Amino acid sequence: MNEKTYEEEMSERVEIKLVCLKCQTLNKIIDASPAETSVCEKCGLPLLTGRVGELTTTFFAETIENTNLPVVVNFWTSWCGHCRNFESVFAEAASELKLQALLFRVETEEEPELVRQFAMMTTPTQVVFRGGKEVARQTGVSQLPLLMEWLKPHLS
Repeated sequence: MNEKTYEEEMSERVEIKLVCLKCQTLNKIIDASPAETSVCEKCGLPLLTGRVGELTTTFFAETIENTNLPVVVNFWTSWCGHCRNFESVFAEAASELKLQALLFRVETEEEPELVRQFAMMTTPTQVVFRGGKEVARQTGVSQLPLLMEWLKPHLS
């Protein structure tokens, strides 16, 4: 008999931390529960929706620092044609990566503090964060295959 002790089983479990897109509550998911059906412990909404979330200065740091999945942020501007064209590509990437990364967007005209903090010079710009730190950045519009190829080394 090669049965594992409770302590051995617990040490092998992976804990995923996710910030709810709606209420910004930090949730912990243990790998024993299916991540794709996990809901926020506060508001009850699904945590991994496969949709692009909105980030503001208020919850930006908490989100990128407390989520242990990669966080991909698209800095965009509502009047930018390239930004609007890229929205569907980014949304499709969010759907495809729903268990591997969290995708958000930041409207640069509404969040000037984040623009200054991350020295945004042009839109659209995508930034990948891991453990609260910027690990990659690309500027300009990309088609889905190019975006996915760029993201591949940064995914869980």
